[in-house]
Amino acid sequence: MTDLLITGGTVVDGTGAAGRTADVAIAGGRVEAVGDLADRPATRVLDATGYVVCPGFVDVHTHSDLTLLSNPAAHSKVRQGVTTEVIGNCGLGVTPIVGDADGLAALRGAAGYLDLDPAVAWDWTDLPGYLDTLAAARPSVNVASLVAHIPLRAGVVGFGDRAAGGAELDRMCGLLGEALDAGAAGASTGLVYAPLTFAREEELTALARTIAARDRLFSWHIRDYGDHLLDSVRQVLRVAETTGARTQISHLIAVGRRNWGKVARALELIDAARARGADVAADVYPYLAGNAPLSQLLPGWAQTGGEAAMRTRLAEEPVRRRVREEWSDLPTSWAEVTVSRIPADRPGVTGRTVAALAEAAGAHGDQVVLELVTEFGNAAMMVAGGRSEEDLLAALRHPATVIGSDGQSLDPDGPTGLGTPHPRSYGCYPRLFGDYVRTGRLPLAEAVRKCTGAAAARAGLRDRGELRPGKAADVVVFAPGRIADLATYAEPQRYPDGIRAVLVNGQVVVEDGSHLGERPGEVLRAG
Repeated sequence: MTDLLITGGTVVDGTGAAGRTADVAIAGGRVEAVGDLADRPATRVLDATGYVVCPGFVDVHTHSDLTLLSNPAAHSKVRQGVTTEVIGNCGLGVTPIVGDADGLAALRGAAGYLDLDPAVAWDWTDLPGYLDTLAAARPSVNVASLVAHIPLRAGVVGFGDRAAGGAELDRMCGLLGEALDAGAAGASTGLVYAPLTFAREEELTALARTIAARDRLFSWHIRDYGDHLLDSVRQVLRVAETTGARTQISHLIAVGRRNWGKVARALELIDAARARGADVAADVYPYLAGNAPLSQLLPGWAQTGGEAAMRTRLAEEPVRRRVREEWSDLPTSWAEVTVSRIPADRPGVTGRTVAALAEAAGAHGDQVVLELVTEFGNAAMMVAGGRSEEDLLAALRHPATVIGSDGQSLDPDGPTGLGTPHPRSYGCYPRLFGDYVRTGRLPLAEAVRKCTGAAAARAGLRDRGELRPGKAADVVVFAPGRIADLATYAEPQRYPDGIRAVLVNGQVVVEDGSHLGERPGEVLRAG
């Protein structure tokens, strides 16, 4: 007896093939058959006539490392069709923890972007311990983890501005290798986040060789997405071609009007490297603004020594004066930067631009940002614009790009739901299908492939991303004419429209927009 039979829908299987009318039979958490199955006996039948039936969305770029422990129901993600999240991106992560309690405190400060719920205890020291903690939380979605570069460098080298020595490189690569052997899908770096701002190319190459030896993914938040975007992409490509590592450039965009058009040129560099045999691709999300800690705007020297040292340093006027001088030529304006979250009850701050806050205080935007970072460190968040629709379309349409939200699993009714987060955490995938597929700017089958089969392949998830017999039964059923992202920058904590059902490992988790309370997700360990 088939557990669930989805009948009459347009099956778009995640391979890039055109949709076709077919039924999908699911048993034991796996896809049993796809085809004309109307007469097959089933415990339950779900009529999908008029709907698209496709694999669950594989979000290759997320920051739900800690929010899934606070919010294992994964409300904001699973309700938009995400069935698998890849965490540990941008070099931001929670393991390994090397050293004593002071080292843990320093690492937790560096990971403020992830750390939205102070009640979540860090009770692990290594990747197996963390993955066991995550599995015990029983998330609604599947989770695969990358090894983040910040814990490696912070634990071995520290937070200072210096090159790693030979023994330190060996130690970092050893820790990385242990985590990869324990099931990590790959590793990530984030070269705008201290102390990774101080990592030399020799260090990146050594890590890449360790990753390549195990055929895992190396994901890069590159050094600069503004004036030095192309040089930053060239560095990625040098390391990829030198080491043979399967490489992913994270959220490929160009920031600042004067840099518009550079995404197309970056894609040309990627194409040339791929033609030479490099396994390089990129991910992107369908928005014209991003989300990051405000501290990301600081020059690297201001962040030397870790978060506590940074906050102490920024209280000194000569330091502030030097930062303001370096900010005199930022590619974006303070009118394009919105404060999205601070860990305090401060009415009238979140949801407003830096320019508006400065005007209200009779101050300059530089002063507003410096005050916020001095007080709240890496936990002060921003949503920043300054991007081009043409650049975004170039990235979305390129055959080597996949979709990654760069968001988090959030619960609007819990501690992770404070502030005005980026709407991508609630509506990335519905936005893609509502704003870009329905308007004819991206074909349906190609959009599904970028969200499913191609994304799973980049992450090395061999049994996800396609609707074929034997594959895991992660499935989304959505209305192509109605699916829409209802989250906005002003009101981001709104669930999407048009999602009929979401299945994770064969269990219905979301039906007609409601979360059923099921938490059948699995922690996916490579190998």
